[in-house]
Amino acid sequence: MTAIDLERIRQRVVQDSALLIGSHLSNGPQLRAAIARAVRAEGLLLDERGLAAVVREMSDLFTGLGPAERLLRDPDVTDVMINGPSDVWIERRGRLERADVTYPDVASLHAAVLRVVGPLGLRFDRAHPTVDTRLPDGSRLHAVGAPLAADGPLVTVRKFATIGHTWGQLEADGSVPAAARQVLREAVLQRRAIVCCGRTGTGKTTLLGLLLGEVTDTERVVLVEDAPELRPQCPHVVRLETRPPGAGSQTGVGFRDLIRQALRMRPDRIVVGEVRGAELVDVLQALATGHEGCMTTVHARAADEALVRMEGMALLAGLPLPAVRSQLAVCLDLIVVLDRDLDGRRHLRQIAQVDGLADGDRMRWHDLWRRSATADTPVAA
Repeated sequence: MTAIDLERIRQRVVQDSALLIGSHLSNGPQLRAAIARAVRAEGLLLDERGLAAVVREMSDLFTGLGPAERLLRDPDVTDVMINGPSDVWIERRGRLERADVTYPDVASLHAAVLRVVGPLGLRFDRAHPTVDTRLPDGSRLHAVGAPLAADGPLVTVRKFATIGHTWGQLEADGSVPAAARQVLREAVLQRRAIVCCGRTGTGKTTLLGLLLGEVTDTERVVLVEDAPELRPQCPHVVRLETRPPGAGSQTGVGFRDLIRQALRMRPDRIVVGEVRGAELVDVLQALATGHEGCMTTVHARAADEALVRMEGMALLAGLPLPAVRSQLAVCLDLIVVLDRDLDGRRHLRQIAQVDGLADGDRMRWHDLWRRSATADTPVAA
Protein backbone atom coordinates (compact mmCIF):
# COMPACT_ATOMS: atom_id res chain seq x y z
CA MET A 1 0.00 0.00 0.00
CA THR A 2 1.11 3.55 -0.59
CA ALA A 3 1.23 6.33 1.91
CA ILE A 4 -1.69 8.00 0.07
CA ASP A 5 -3.84 4.90 0.60
CA LEU A 6 -3.03 4.87 4.30
CA GLU A 7 -3.95 8.52 4.61
CA ARG A 8 -7.31 7.86 2.92
CA ILE A 9 -7.96 5.03 5.35
CA ARG A 10 -7.01 7.26 8.26
CA GLN A 11 -9.47 9.92 7.12
CA ARG A 12 -12.22 7.32 6.77
CA VAL A 13 -11.55 6.03 10.29
CA VAL A 14 -11.87 9.52 11.72
CA GLN A 15 -15.03 10.24 9.72
CA ASP A 16 -16.56 6.86 10.53
CA SER A 17 -15.99 7.23 14.25
CA ALA A 18 -16.81 10.96 14.41
CA LEU A 19 -14.17 11.08 17.15
CA LEU A 20 -10.92 12.94 17.44
CA ILE A 21 -7.59 11.13 17.33
CA GLY A 22 -6.53 10.22 20.82
CA SER A 23 -10.07 9.65 22.13
CA HIS A 24 -11.35 6.40 23.62
CA LEU A 25 -11.46 4.99 20.08
CA SER A 26 -7.73 4.29 20.49
CA ASN A 27 -8.54 1.51 22.95
CA GLY A 28 -8.53 -1.84 21.21
CA PRO A 29 -11.47 -3.47 19.46
CA GLN A 30 -13.31 -0.27 18.46
CA LEU A 31 -10.28 1.02 16.62
CA ARG A 32 -9.60 -2.28 14.85
CA ALA A 33 -13.22 -2.54 13.74
CA ALA A 34 -13.18 1.03 12.40
CA ILE A 35 -9.99 0.33 10.43
CA ALA A 36 -11.44 -2.86 8.97
CA ARG A 37 -14.54 -0.96 7.81
CA ALA A 38 -12.35 1.72 6.22
CA VAL A 39 -10.32 -0.93 4.35
CA ARG A 40 -13.50 -2.51 2.98
CA ALA A 41 -14.86 0.91 1.99
CA GLU A 42 -11.70 1.49 -0.05
CA GLY A 43 -12.42 -1.72 -1.95
CA LEU A 44 -9.15 -3.35 -0.94
CA LEU A 45 -8.97 -7.13 -1.18
CA LEU A 46 -6.63 -8.34 1.53
CA ASP A 47 -6.05 -11.74 3.03
CA GLU A 48 -6.05 -12.19 6.80
CA ARG A 49 -2.33 -11.52 7.13
CA GLY A 50 -2.46 -8.42 4.93
CA LEU A 51 -5.44 -7.03 6.81
CA ALA A 52 -3.69 -7.63 10.13
CA ALA A 53 -0.63 -5.74 8.88
CA VAL A 54 -2.74 -2.77 7.79
CA VAL A 55 -4.66 -2.76 11.06
CA ARG A 56 -1.42 -2.71 13.04
CA GLU A 57 0.10 0.05 10.92
CA MET A 58 -3.05 2.14 11.12
CA SER A 59 -3.44 1.48 14.84
CA ASP A 60 -0.01 3.00 15.36
CA LEU A 61 -1.31 6.25 13.86
CA PHE A 62 -3.95 6.50 16.59
CA THR A 63 -2.20 5.11 19.68
CA GLY A 64 0.91 5.83 21.73
CA LEU A 65 3.65 7.66 19.86
CA GLY A 66 2.03 6.94 16.53
CA PRO A 67 4.31 5.80 13.67
CA ALA A 68 7.27 5.42 16.07
CA GLU A 69 5.47 2.64 17.94
CA ARG A 70 6.87 -0.02 15.60
CA LEU A 71 10.38 1.20 16.39
CA LEU A 72 9.69 0.80 20.10
CA ARG A 73 8.62 -2.80 19.45
CA ASP A 74 11.96 -3.65 17.81
CA PRO A 75 14.09 -5.44 20.45
CA ASP A 76 17.32 -4.30 18.79
CA VAL A 77 16.44 -0.60 19.08
CA THR A 78 17.63 1.03 22.32
CA ASP A 79 16.88 4.71 21.58
CA VAL A 80 14.35 6.52 19.40
CA MET A 81 15.08 10.17 18.54
CA ILE A 82 12.38 12.22 16.80
CA ASN A 83 13.81 15.50 15.54
CA GLY A 84 10.59 16.66 13.93
CA PRO A 85 7.83 15.05 11.85
CA SER A 86 10.11 13.95 9.00
CA ASP A 87 13.43 13.33 10.77
CA VAL A 88 13.46 10.20 12.95
CA TRP A 89 16.59 8.37 14.10
CA ILE A 90 17.25 5.26 16.14
CA GLU A 91 20.15 3.59 17.87
CA ARG A 92 20.31 -0.07 16.88
CA ARG A 93 23.01 -2.34 18.34
CA GLY A 94 24.98 0.70 19.43
CA ARG A 95 24.91 2.58 16.10
CA LEU A 96 22.82 5.55 14.96
CA GLU A 97 20.74 5.24 11.79
CA ARG A 98 17.88 7.11 10.17
CA ALA A 99 14.50 5.37 10.43
CA ASP A 100 11.96 5.11 7.63
CA VAL A 101 9.27 6.67 9.79
CA THR A 102 7.56 10.03 9.36
CA TYR A 103 4.62 11.93 10.81
CA PRO A 104 2.10 13.75 8.61
CA ASP A 105 2.87 17.12 10.22
CA VAL A 106 3.92 18.91 13.40
CA ALA A 107 0.40 18.78 14.81
CA SER A 108 0.21 14.99 14.56
CA LEU A 109 3.57 14.61 16.32
CA HIS A 110 2.45 16.97 19.08
CA ALA A 111 -0.80 14.99 19.42
CA ALA A 112 1.20 11.77 19.75
CA VAL A 113 3.17 13.19 22.68
CA LEU A 114 -0.05 14.38 24.31
CA ARG A 115 -1.54 10.88 24.01
CA VAL A 116 1.36 9.55 26.07
CA VAL A 117 1.73 12.24 28.72
CA GLY A 118 -1.91 13.36 29.08
CA PRO A 119 -3.13 10.27 30.99
CA LEU A 120 -0.20 10.76 33.41
CA GLY A 121 -1.49 14.18 34.42
CA LEU A 122 1.33 15.99 32.61
CA ARG A 123 1.06 19.02 30.35
CA PHE A 124 2.84 19.63 27.06
CA ASP A 125 2.05 23.05 25.65
CA ARG A 126 3.60 26.49 25.21
CA ALA A 127 3.32 27.16 28.93
CA HIS A 128 4.93 23.79 29.73
CA PRO A 129 7.16 23.08 26.70
CA THR A 130 9.19 20.25 28.26
CA VAL A 131 8.14 16.92 29.70
CA ASP A 132 10.09 14.01 31.16
CA THR A 133 8.24 10.82 32.04
CA ARG A 134 8.16 7.06 31.91
CA LEU A 135 6.24 4.86 29.48
CA PRO A 136 4.26 1.83 30.71
CA ASP A 137 7.14 -0.54 29.88
CA GLY A 138 9.59 1.55 31.91
CA SER A 139 11.17 3.37 28.95
CA ARG A 140 11.97 7.05 29.50
CA LEU A 141 10.43 9.74 27.31
CA HIS A 142 11.70 13.30 27.08
CA ALA A 143 10.08 15.90 24.83
CA VAL A 144 10.70 19.56 24.05
CA GLY A 145 8.07 21.57 22.18
CA ALA A 146 7.29 25.11 21.07
CA PRO A 147 8.47 27.74 21.68
CA LEU A 148 11.75 26.03 22.64
CA ALA A 149 11.79 23.73 19.58
CA ALA A 150 11.41 25.69 16.36
CA ASP A 151 10.91 22.77 13.94
CA GLY A 152 8.36 20.80 15.90
CA PRO A 153 8.53 18.63 19.01
CA LEU A 154 11.85 16.95 19.79
CA VAL A 155 11.20 13.56 21.35
CA THR A 156 13.75 11.14 22.80
CA VAL A 157 12.84 7.70 24.11
CA ARG A 158 15.35 5.56 25.98
CA LYS A 159 13.94 2.05 25.89
CA PHE A 160 13.72 -0.12 28.96
CA ALA A 161 15.95 -3.18 28.66
CA THR A 162 13.79 -6.30 28.57
CA ILE A 163 16.70 -8.73 28.27
CA GLY A 164 19.25 -8.90 31.06
CA HIS A 165 22.94 -9.53 30.52
CA THR A 166 25.11 -12.01 32.38
CA TRP A 167 28.77 -11.93 33.32
CA GLY A 168 29.30 -14.83 30.92
CA GLN A 169 27.88 -12.86 28.00
CA LEU A 170 29.99 -9.81 28.77
CA GLU A 171 33.11 -11.96 29.03
CA ALA A 172 32.30 -13.80 25.80
CA ASP A 173 31.95 -10.59 23.76
CA GLY A 174 35.03 -9.00 25.36
CA SER A 175 33.14 -6.29 27.27
CA VAL A 176 34.30 -7.33 30.75
CA PRO A 177 37.22 -9.80 30.85
CA ALA A 178 37.42 -12.38 33.63
CA ALA A 179 40.28 -10.59 35.38
CA ALA A 180 38.29 -7.36 35.61
CA ARG A 181 35.21 -9.19 36.82
CA GLN A 182 37.20 -10.71 39.66
CA VAL A 183 38.42 -7.27 40.76
CA LEU A 184 34.83 -5.99 40.75
CA ARG A 185 33.42 -9.03 42.54
CA GLU A 186 35.94 -8.72 45.34
CA ALA A 187 35.18 -5.00 45.65
CA VAL A 188 31.46 -5.73 46.14
CA LEU A 189 32.15 -8.45 48.72
CA GLN A 190 34.48 -6.06 50.57
CA ARG A 191 31.63 -3.48 50.64
CA ARG A 192 33.61 -0.85 48.82
CA ALA A 193 31.84 2.26 47.48
CA ILE A 194 31.70 2.02 43.67
CA VAL A 195 30.92 4.65 41.02
CA CYS A 196 30.31 3.46 37.44
CA CYS A 197 30.90 6.17 34.85
CA GLY A 198 30.82 6.53 31.09
CA ARG A 199 29.05 8.33 28.29
CA THR A 200 25.40 7.69 27.43
CA GLY A 201 24.83 4.15 26.20
CA THR A 202 28.10 2.66 27.43
CA GLY A 203 26.45 0.11 29.73
CA LYS A 204 26.64 1.78 33.16
CA THR A 205 23.21 0.53 34.21
CA THR A 206 23.92 -2.98 32.93
CA LEU A 207 27.15 -3.21 34.92
CA LEU A 208 25.57 -1.75 38.05
CA GLY A 209 22.84 -4.38 37.87
CA LEU A 210 25.41 -7.16 37.65
CA LEU A 211 27.35 -5.73 40.59
CA LEU A 212 24.14 -5.81 42.62
CA GLY A 213 23.88 -9.50 41.78
CA GLU A 214 27.07 -10.06 43.81
CA VAL A 215 25.51 -8.68 47.02
CA THR A 216 24.94 -11.42 49.59
CA ASP A 217 21.56 -12.47 51.00
CA THR A 218 22.52 -11.08 54.42
CA GLU A 219 22.32 -7.47 53.18
CA ARG A 220 19.31 -5.20 52.61
CA VAL A 221 19.62 -2.93 49.57
CA VAL A 222 17.52 0.22 49.11
CA LEU A 223 17.52 1.21 45.44
CA VAL A 224 16.68 4.79 44.41
CA GLU A 225 15.97 5.58 40.74
CA ASP A 226 14.02 8.05 38.63
CA ALA A 227 12.89 5.18 36.38
CA PRO A 228 13.07 1.41 37.02
CA GLU A 229 16.00 0.65 34.74
CA LEU A 230 18.01 -1.58 37.04
CA ARG A 231 17.18 -5.27 37.26
CA PRO A 232 18.82 -6.21 40.56
CA GLN A 233 19.38 -9.90 41.24
CA CYS A 234 20.23 -9.51 44.93
CA PRO A 235 17.81 -11.33 47.25
CA HIS A 236 16.77 -8.47 49.54
CA VAL A 237 16.07 -5.24 47.65
CA VAL A 238 13.40 -2.53 47.95
CA ARG A 239 12.85 0.19 45.35
CA LEU A 240 12.08 3.89 45.58
CA GLU A 241 11.29 6.08 42.55
CA THR A 242 11.39 9.85 42.17
CA ARG A 243 8.25 11.68 41.13
CA PRO A 244 8.21 14.79 38.92
CA PRO A 245 5.83 17.63 39.77
CA GLY A 246 2.33 17.06 38.42
CA ALA A 247 0.22 19.40 36.33
CA GLY A 248 -1.86 20.37 39.35
CA SER A 249 -0.83 20.77 42.96
CA GLN A 250 1.08 17.48 43.07
CA THR A 251 4.57 18.15 44.35
CA GLY A 252 7.65 16.39 43.07
CA VAL A 253 9.84 14.04 45.09
CA GLY A 254 13.51 14.10 44.16
CA PHE A 255 16.60 12.03 44.82
CA ARG A 256 17.57 13.97 47.94
CA ASP A 257 14.18 13.32 49.53
CA LEU A 258 14.30 9.61 48.74
CA ILE A 259 17.88 9.11 49.92
CA ARG A 260 16.90 10.61 53.25
CA GLN A 261 13.93 8.25 53.40
CA ALA A 262 16.22 5.35 52.52
CA LEU A 263 18.39 6.11 55.54
CA ARG A 264 15.36 5.38 57.75
CA MET A 265 14.67 2.01 56.13
CA ARG A 266 17.49 0.07 57.79
CA PRO A 267 19.65 -0.22 54.66
CA ASP A 268 22.93 -2.09 54.49
CA ARG A 269 23.59 -0.50 51.11
CA ILE A 270 22.01 2.45 49.34
CA VAL A 271 22.21 2.31 45.54
CA VAL A 272 21.32 5.36 43.43
CA GLY A 273 20.68 4.73 39.74
CA GLU A 274 22.42 7.95 38.69
CA VAL A 275 23.57 11.07 40.51
CA ARG A 276 23.31 14.34 38.60
CA GLY A 277 23.44 17.07 41.22
CA ALA A 278 23.34 18.01 44.88
CA GLU A 279 21.96 14.60 45.87
CA LEU A 280 25.56 13.37 45.75
CA VAL A 281 26.08 15.02 49.15
CA ASP A 282 23.36 12.81 50.65
CA VAL A 283 25.02 9.72 49.16
CA LEU A 284 28.33 10.76 50.73
CA GLN A 285 26.58 11.36 54.04
CA ALA A 286 25.15 7.85 53.89
CA LEU A 287 28.64 6.47 53.35
CA ALA A 288 30.06 8.58 56.16
CA THR A 289 27.43 7.24 58.59
CA GLY A 290 28.41 3.62 58.07
CA HIS A 291 26.40 2.51 55.03
CA GLU A 292 29.35 0.99 53.19
CA GLY A 293 29.12 -0.58 49.78
CA CYS A 294 26.97 2.13 48.19
CA MET A 295 26.92 2.26 44.38
CA THR A 296 25.84 4.76 41.76
CA THR A 297 26.57 5.98 38.22
CA VAL A 298 27.65 9.34 36.77
CA HIS A 299 28.24 10.66 33.27
CA ALA A 300 32.00 11.00 32.75
CA ARG A 301 34.58 9.60 30.34
CA ALA A 302 37.41 8.78 32.77
CA ALA A 303 38.20 8.50 36.46
CA ASP A 304 39.63 12.01 36.76
CA GLU A 305 36.60 13.47 34.95
CA ALA A 306 34.26 11.58 37.25
CA LEU A 307 35.97 13.10 40.30
CA VAL A 308 35.73 16.60 38.84
CA ARG A 309 32.04 16.09 38.03
CA MET A 310 31.29 14.87 41.52
CA GLU A 311 33.10 17.85 42.99
CA GLY A 312 30.85 20.10 40.93
CA MET A 313 27.71 18.25 42.06
CA ALA A 314 28.65 18.59 45.72
CA LEU A 315 29.41 22.28 45.28
CA LEU A 316 25.79 22.73 44.14
CA ALA A 317 24.76 21.79 47.68
CA GLY A 318 26.74 24.75 49.03
CA LEU A 319 29.70 22.87 50.50
CA PRO A 320 33.15 24.53 50.26
CA LEU A 321 35.58 22.81 47.90
CA PRO A 322 38.00 21.59 50.62
CA ALA A 323 35.10 19.88 52.44
CA VAL A 324 33.88 18.34 49.19
CA ARG A 325 37.27 16.86 48.39
CA SER A 326 37.72 15.58 51.92
CA GLN A 327 34.40 13.75 51.78
CA LEU A 328 35.12 12.26 48.34
CA ALA A 329 38.57 11.13 49.52
CA VAL A 330 37.15 9.42 52.60
CA CYS A 331 33.96 7.93 51.14
CA LEU A 332 34.81 6.77 47.59
CA ASP A 333 36.73 3.59 46.87
CA LEU A 334 36.48 2.60 43.19
CA ILE A 335 35.62 4.34 39.92
CA VAL A 336 34.71 1.97 37.08
CA VAL A 337 34.92 3.50 33.59
CA LEU A 338 33.02 2.13 30.58
CA ASP A 339 33.38 3.14 26.95
CA ARG A 340 31.91 2.47 23.53
CA ASP A 341 33.73 2.13 20.21
CA LEU A 342 32.58 3.76 16.97
CA ASP A 343 31.12 0.44 15.86
CA GLY A 344 28.90 0.37 18.94
CA ARG A 345 30.88 -2.22 20.94
CA ARG A 346 30.83 -1.52 24.68
CA HIS A 347 33.66 -2.42 27.00
CA LEU A 348 35.14 -1.82 30.42
CA ARG A 349 38.10 0.53 30.09
CA GLN A 350 39.37 1.24 33.60
CA ILE A 351 38.99 0.36 37.28
CA ALA A 352 40.57 3.06 39.43
CA GLN A 353 41.05 3.12 43.19
CA VAL A 354 40.69 6.46 45.00
CA ASP A 355 43.67 6.97 47.30
CA GLY A 356 42.71 10.19 49.05
CA LEU A 357 44.16 13.68 48.87
CA ALA A 358 47.65 14.64 47.71
CA ASP A 359 49.20 17.77 49.23
CA GLY A 360 45.89 18.32 50.98
CA ASP A 361 43.93 19.60 47.98
CA ARG A 362 44.14 17.22 45.03
CA MET A 363 42.48 13.84 44.61
CA ARG A 364 44.80 10.87 44.09
CA TRP A 365 43.93 7.60 42.40
CA HIS A 366 45.64 4.69 40.67
CA ASP A 367 44.55 1.95 38.29
CA LEU A 368 43.69 -1.49 39.60
CA TRP A 369 42.94 -2.64 36.05
CA ARG A 370 43.07 -0.98 32.65
CA ARG A 371 42.39 -2.17 29.13
CA SER A 372 45.37 -1.96 26.84
CA ALA A 373 45.44 1.17 24.68
CA THR A 374 46.71 -0.79 21.68
CA ALA A 375 44.78 -4.02 21.88
CA ASP A 376 41.71 -5.65 23.37
CA THR A 377 43.84 -7.63 25.78
CA PRO A 378 43.45 -6.26 29.31
CA VAL A 379 46.54 -5.40 31.29
CA ALA A 380 46.88 -5.35 35.07
CA ALA A 381 48.04 -2.03 36.47
